[in-house]
Amino acid sequence: MEGTSTRQLKVSKEIQKDMAEIIRSKGMAAFGGALVSVSGVTISPDLSVAKIYVSIFPSDKADAVMETLQTNVKAFRGELGNKMSKQLRIIPEIIFYLDSSLDYVEHIEELLKK
Repeated sequence: MEGTSTRQLKVSKEIQKDMAEIIRSKGMAAFGGALVSVSGVTISPDLSVAKIYVSIFPSDKADAVMETLQTNVKAFRGELGNKMSKQLRIIPEIIFYLDSSLDYVEHIEELLKK
C-alpha cells in the first residue's frame, strides 16, 4: 500500500487479528451458520476510521451477515476497544465491507471447468 505508514500497517494488522478473534468468538450461529472471516483491514492516516473487509461463506448468506455486522457495529467497536486499549488511545470508527474476492475465485473456477 503506497503512502501507508508503518504505524498504519501495524494498527491495521492488529485490528485484523483482534476483529477476527471477536467474530470467531461469536460462533457461526451468531451469523446464521455462515463462516465469517476478516480478509483485510485498511485504516485512515489519522487512525480514526478502519475499513474491515469480511469474507462470508456461503455467499448467499452475505446480506444477512452484513446486516448483523452493521447492526452491531457499536458492540464490535466496544470489544475491539477492550482488546486494543493498550495500543490506541482512540479506537477507530469501524465500517464493514463485503470482500467478494471469494465469489470471484469461485466464478473463475466455474468458468475453468467449462
